[in-house]
Formats: sequence, C-alpha cells, structure tokens
Amino acid sequence: MNVLLIQSEGVDLYATLLKSETSRGVLRFYQPDRLEYGIRIRTASLGSALALVSELRWYIQRYVEEVLFEPVEGIFCSSGLARQIYERDVMPAEPWAYRCLCRIAGDRMIDTIWMDEGATQEAYADRTEPEDTVLEVWCTEEEYPEK
Repeated sequence: MNVLLIQSEGVDLYATLLKSETSRGVLRFYQPDRLEYGIRIRTASLGSALALVSELRWYIQRYVEEVLFEPVEGIFCSSGLARQIYERDVMPAEPWAYRCLCRIAGDRMIDTIWMDEGATQEAYADRTEPEDTVLEVWCTEEEYPEK
C-alpha cells in the first residue's frame, strides 16, 4: 500500500517534512520516496496508510494539493474512496465508473480530468502532454461531478 502526497505549487514537500521535528517523528518508521511532485510513502495496510495521513493532517492541509492511495500498483484512489474501502462500504472492481485523471507537469498537479464511464486514458491524450505524469484515480460516486 502506498500513500502519494502531491505537493502544492511552490512547495518542496520532502524538505518541508524533514525540517519539522514533529513530521520527522511521524515518519520515523517510514522511508518516504522523494518524487518531483511530492512524496510516496509505503505502508503495510490501508488502515496504517489512513492513520499516517491522519497524523500528517496539519502538514497536508498546508502543503499538499492531493492525497492519493495506491492499494494495487498503478491503481490510485481518493481519500474518500480509501475510507469507504476501509469501512467496507464498497468493494471497488474494474470497470470502476467514477474515475478521473490527475495531470502532473513537473513538480505540480495542473489538472483533473473527469473520465466518462468506460473510457480509457488514451481517449484523453489530446488533453495531456507526453512529458506529463498522468495518474488514473478512482473516486467515490459523491466526488464525481454530475454531467
């Protein structure tokens, strides 16, 4: 299980978290990976990932644009969906109807592209650049905007 924290514009999240004694204490059992656009933290389970995010809440509110969970490699989910999975309110499976693409250019997130049901990432290639990092994120029905 990975937690992906996408930093806000103008923030070096990795350096910011390491400068603070409090956040260093929270992260002492983890070895966050520095990414150009934030950090990735490996955890043992969804429960521990949610607990870690809760402990970092103050930093997340100030320095993080988006919090994503990666329960399976390459599949990301929103905080809301992660909570629903943890509480066993939902069991996501492919094809998941409520999805978006997070478009990241360089060191920041620049766009959220809401996907139509059944569409693939390739259908939105005209809205991204080849050098972008594009993450498909599964969301809750409540997070998905009405068309």
